[in-house]
Amino acid sequence: MMPASPHLANKKVYMETLGCQMNVNDSELMLGLLEQQGFGVTYDPRQADLLMINTCQIRQHAEDKAFSYLGRWAALKRQRPYIKIAMAGCVAQQAKDTVFKRIPGVDMVLGTQNLHDLPDLVSKAFAGQTHLLAADKQKRYSTYDHTVDVTPRRENDISAWVTIIEGCDYFCTYCVVPYTRGRQISRRPKSIIEEVKDLAQFGFKEITLLGQTVDSYGKDFDDPTYGLANLLEALNEIDGIERIRFTTSHPLDLNTPIIQAVAALPKVMEHIHIPMQAGDDVVLERMKRGYTAQQYYHLVDEIRDTIPNVGVTGDYIVGFPGESDAQFQRTVDSVSRAQKDAANTAAYSPRKQTPAGIWEERNEGVIPDEVKRERLQILNAAITEQARKKMAPYLGQTVQVLVEGQSRRNAERLTGRTRNNKVVNFDTTVPEHELVGQLVNVAVTETLPFSMLGKHVLAAGSVPPALAGAPVALV
Repeated sequence: MMPASPHLANKKVYMETLGCQMNVNDSELMLGLLEQQGFGVTYDPRQADLLMINTCQIRQHAEDKAFSYLGRWAALKRQRPYIKIAMAGCVAQQAKDTVFKRIPGVDMVLGTQNLHDLPDLVSKAFAGQTHLLAADKQKRYSTYDHTVDVTPRRENDISAWVTIIEGCDYFCTYCVVPYTRGRQISRRPKSIIEEVKDLAQFGFKEITLLGQTVDSYGKDFDDPTYGLANLLEALNEIDGIERIRFTTSHPLDLNTPIIQAVAALPKVMEHIHIPMQAGDDVVLERMKRGYTAQQYYHLVDEIRDTIPNVGVTGDYIVGFPGESDAQFQRTVDSVSRAQKDAANTAAYSPRKQTPAGIWEERNEGVIPDEVKRERLQILNAAITEQARKKMAPYLGQTVQVLVEGQSRRNAERLTGRTRNNKVVNFDTTVPEHELVGQLVNVAVTETLPFSMLGKHVLAAGSVPPALAGAPVALV
């Protein structure tokens, strides 16, 4: 472990994280690196010596939000000149030294491929250097593969993110990930297994394997026959871990061995997040997704036929350049055809680095913002209605829940998720500290489109593994 730096002892860092689970995982890693240098963590930016933002570039709104934070922090720095400001993440990977011109108060910039450079940059910044820019190089998992001893500072002591693959090789025409996170690199199985064993020893009950295309894990190995299904089998044997999840899958890589592993392995949860993005073949081709709508439906049918009570969620984009009303309607129709349990949606946001962004600059097939907003409302309504139908059968049933803590919307209730990733908020007479991290049975008293309400079943026996997370008769 790296010794704490004397001149950084007792200093505090505030971290703001924007974007996906990969960014959350990266922030936990960076906080772990900073703790090794002697930093403490504060949740009040006014108390921080180091202000960090981990940025997302997937949509323009996220990028604008990042620079808005930096602008406010630069104003704060004018009052407290000793504080340091750092920008990390996907926007930093692309913007690089232009950040210093846009926000002069920023001291250091490091992209997604340079997280391990953070301690050196911070030491230099607090020694008086400024305009520090990490070298442009793709991360080769030096930190994740245990060549550097780093313990991420995890905000949750029940569930943990575990990155197993970085980058993406698909180059969808709307997506910046290959440009911000680089080409696909899979971690070695031994490194992942060691990390998960460590998590189990620290009391973690659930892990979620992360990757932009998590199901393509291992394709870049010298021996590509070792894939996600093999890794799931190995992790399923680790004592102490109760639940294993993975996200996000790509339809071209979600193969039969992975589907069968989810069905057969008791610790692997019956939930698959698999983005469709559009329900029309022409739009999918312009997106360079590599599959047709019928191929996607065939895959979802195989998933549902193989895995009982599986939850299937996904992502959609509306207003992609050239999308007609009829093409958009096919996307709306896909929600019920694929029987989606839930889905993330977004209006298309052009990214300059991508082919679709260039089309927008040329005014090729641009969809007006008001049309995008209207289509988004229509799609969200269809998803909500489909989710309501999928949730309704749970009323009056009993489900097994891993208790995560206090409900966000009602401090008197606890919350957790079923095996197939449905949120359950429930009443109980048992103190919170006795239930967090435990598997409990909950009788469902009300269903909403994206969650359930229920009561803790104190006297019921354990739900059989084959039914856990699925509606079962209330006992």
